[in-house]
Amino acid sequence: MDLAIIVVSYNTRELLHACLDSVQASLAGSPELEAGVWVVDNASADGSAAMVREMFPNVRLIALNENLGFSGGNNFALRALGFRPAGRELVRSGHLPLPDDPWLAPHQPPRHVLLLNSDAEVRGDALARLVAFLDETPRAGACGPQLVYPDGRFQHGAFRFPGLAQTALDLFPPPGRLNTALMDSRLNGRYPRRLNNAGQAFPVDFVLGASLTVRGWAIEQAGLLDESYFMYCEEMDWQQRLARTGWEVYCVPAAQVMHHGGASTSQFRAAMFTELWHSRLRYFARYHGPLTNRLLRKLIRAGMAAAAQRAQVGTLLEIDERLRAYDTVATLAGNR
Repeated sequence: MDLAIIVVSYNTRELLHACLDSVQASLAGSPELEAGVWVVDNASADGSAAMVREMFPNVRLIALNENLGFSGGNNFALRALGFRPAGRELVRSGHLPLPDDPWLAPHQPPRHVLLLNSDAEVRGDALARLVAFLDETPRAGACGPQLVYPDGRFQHGAFRFPGLAQTALDLFPPPGRLNTALMDSRLNGRYPRRLNNAGQAFPVDFVLGASLTVRGWAIEQAGLLDESYFMYCEEMDWQQRLARTGWEVYCVPAAQVMHHGGASTSQFRAAMFTELWHSRLRYFARYHGPLTNRLLRKLIRAGMAAAAQRAQVGTLLEIDERLRAYDTVATLAGNR
């Protein structure tokens, strides 16, 4: 099999439907591509699994009875596809039995795997272009497309690995035009838009997990996703391990994927906010030295204190939720 497409979904029924429609349309336009689609439903309560069974009978459905998160859900499918941990990552889902249905798994692992968010939609022949790029670029272990918002606007989908400068900009965003200039700069981990506009593939540190195509052999060397990350930073950690095993990562602007992420809601969610910083702390502890981590923790505590001072917009309940979240993150940053 050329490509296995894994879509992990949690209560995103309508978005998932649109995602699978786009995948089927892209595959129909690329008949030379031997591909299969796996949906991992993370115990959704909105009828997502039933919709897949009814509307997409050719999609392999893995309906879990608990929410394993992004890493756990994708790992469950990767294990069903024949991939195994390399020993450098935590795989909690390893204790769960794989489906008995032989229809779920091919006889051998696919040549490439695409992790695709349920809130993403493939444009045109993007799938064939991503597979062709990996086939033509032996040193490429992974690649991602050009992401766009639903209205067609450019969306950053490739980044540099984060450091203290990027964290500082996140915690203390500058005002006015300076904000616009810095947020789109190298200091904030961005690559120049001119690279995307040129249309040629270019090397990057990592691409977003919203659409991430990985070479099967690279997975066998680097291992599965690390499930100590429930949400956020998991694809970044994975691509760090790919780089450390000698693989390169690229952005392929000729392939486009529409991604709703960040455009659908700006609602503050305390649990997600806390998980974001918990994952960032874990990532820095793993890939940066003691001095950087000490500075990071001081920076986060200062950032949470500043955010608490600004948390005066909204209802009393919303303000209280924000303050509790800021306090939780500050406490996490204070622990060693």
